[in-house]
Amino acid sequence: MILNYIIIAITVAVSVAAFSNRDITARLQFNAYLVQNRRQWYRFLSYGLVHADWVHLFINMFVFYSFGRIVIQYYDYFFGLQGWLYFALLYIGGLAFSVVADYGKHKENFYYNAVGASGAVSAVVFASIIFQPMGKIYLFFIPIGIPAFIFGILYLVFSAYMAKRSQDNIGHDAHFWGAVFGFVFTILLDFDLLPRFFNQIISGF
Repeated sequence: MILNYIIIAITVAVSVAAFSNRDITARLQFNAYLVQNRRQWYRFLSYGLVHADWVHLFINMFVFYSFGRIVIQYYDYFFGLQGWLYFALLYIGGLAFSVVADYGKHKENFYYNAVGASGAVSAVVFASIIFQPMGKIYLFFIPIGIPAFIFGILYLVFSAYMAKRSQDNIGHDAHFWGAVFGFVFTILLDFDLLPRFFNQIISGF
């Protein structure tokens, strides 16, 4: 749990500082053009430390806290002392991998920017689905809990669809690829988790 709090504390501190100093956002946000042409590779990670506003920050950190504590407990159970390292790699890898597609699309577009830890948070959420596929996830507009694996499918379909439309300022590509990273990364740590995942679904029905 300590690692969760450290990530949250650092993210909140930097984001809040950036709210009153937009130069911080400009220096840390993901900009594929600057990565490509000025080799500012650190932006693949630093963009997760800044957010668009208080709501954006609160949602990301609340979801991360809610699911992160579940994942880190399972990582600790299955991987022992290495679980902390794997959790850090899950979060950092989710940040980097989630904007690879955006990098390919926008590396010649100076005006495209992205902020927020949504890709890493999606990775954590989907890692939790590996361990608890039949766990209930509640959405604001649906009073009945949705099995986590069904939520995951709907989330991926929705993110892919919205990414193709590209009519809002939400990083749907980052959501999609962050989720994929979290699922695949966790499976690669222990292939036995995959049959365990399907067995839980089958027995749940």
